Amino acid sequence: MPSYGLIEAGGTKFVLGIANEDRIITASHRIATTTPEETIGASIDWFRSQNVEMSAIGIGSFGPLQLDRSASDWGHVTRTPKPHWSNTDLVGPFQRAFGCPVAIETDVNAAALAEAQWGAGAGHKSLLYLTIGTGIGGGFVSNGHLLHGLSHPEMGHIRMPRHPDDLDFAGACPFHGDCLEGLASGPAIIARWGQSLSELGPDHPGIGIIAWYLAQAMVTFQAVMEPERIVLGGGVTGTPGLLDKVRKIASDAAANYFAGKAEDVICAPGLGDKSGLLGALAVALSSTS
Repeated sequence: MPSYGLIEAGGTKFVLGIANEDRIITASHRIATTTPEETIGASIDWFRSQNVEMSAIGIGSFGPLQLDRSASDWGHVTRTPKPHWSNTDLVGPFQRAFGCPVAIETDVNAAALAEAQWGAGAGHKSLLYLTIGTGIGGGFVSNGHLLHGLSHPEMGHIRMPRHPDDLDFAGACPFHGDCLEGLASGPAIIARWGQSLSELGPDHPGIGIIAWYLAQAMVTFQAVMEPERIVLGGGVTGTPGLLDKVRKIASDAAANYFAGKAEDVICAPGLGDKSGLLGALAVALSSTS
């Protein structure tokens, strides 16, 4: 059975893996995301140490990315707030090292593909996957196809109304200030309250504020795409009770207008913490189909 290399390239860590077509991950490893030279070099060294011939490599990466295959910088990270990583070639080093097809998608697009095929979206025609962590991003799958335009979606950068108890925070996004990512990402939470959301305690008002922002975004995405499933992943969403709060606030804000009810549509990843790696597998398989 063919083996595939998997790369979940995150802003804080790269998660690497080897898997087969049956979604069995036979090896995995984590590397801190430092500079491109160090991180990509260490990733190549780990794959070589596995002594496995890979039929293809799939990458699901933080972005923004150039995904237009006709572009001279296809497979590059473009203008990113991640220090040192702007204009980094992610695909080329792995192609040269292993001589196999390398496919790339945004991390959220990759996870959306995996959740649509094998996770929370299995049996449904449309799925929106959102990750709420170091950054915020989203990928939308309809009838097996990812949404693309001039580039990939940047759902974390939609403009947001302000919570009445959160008017003094300027936002943490270096580009837009108080967009969704600037208000509800992990760094935005720490910038306000000095701790992650799960560390604040169940009665801290920050949990209600973040739930409110996420719920407003859910209603916006329902209005635009009306997905059958909205999957919320990422470290912030692991906060106990947060998803229930988001569902309740989104349901009230929707005012019974949409076909999908928040309590049915909004859910946790069906693949658990494997959405990212299996997303890389879905991307790798797409390169050989």
